[in-house]
Amino acid sequence: MAEQNQQQDQNQQPVFQIQRVYLKDMSVEQPNSPAIFLEQEGPNIEVSVDVGAEALAQTIFESTVTITVTAKIKDKVAFLVEGKQAGIFEIANIPPEQMDPLLGIGCPNIVYPYLRANIADMITRAGFPPVHLAEINFEVFYQQRLQALAEQQGQQQGGSGLVMPDGSSATRQ
Repeated sequence: MAEQNQQQDQNQQPVFQIQRVYLKDMSVEQPNSPAIFLEQEGPNIEVSVDVGAEALAQTIFESTVTITVTAKIKDKVAFLVEGKQAGIFEIANIPPEQMDPLLGIGCPNIVYPYLRANIADMITRAGFPPVHLAEINFEVFYQQRLQALAEQQGQQQGGSGLVMPDGSSATRQ
């Protein structure tokens, strides 16, 4: 009986394990080479970030981080690099309210350093000085996405985006 209870307790323990981290997609474009290499001016760098997650099986999830780096000199694109790094995670016995933050914050924090290194390597191999991407606070990124989603839902429902104490949406008059 004690063994059975101990086994049930082990079956209910939270599980969070990295199964694999892999480069899912990588591309580089240099539409104005080789002429762009003759430019003396330094490039203007734009970076965009996206995070995604999906269930692959009952306890197996894929988390992805996509980065697009665009470098322009004057109005010409020097290079465009897009990379998508993914991780496969086993996640079980985690409370439902913690799953979304885990997939939106925890998993991207694990995957991002690999993508950052791959992007820097790709840019260097393309013949440009490396671009060292800054750390990303995925918690702030996650909160911004939640806020944007709440605002979008508020606009669709005609609400103000405010939630009343009883849980209903406040409406504009």
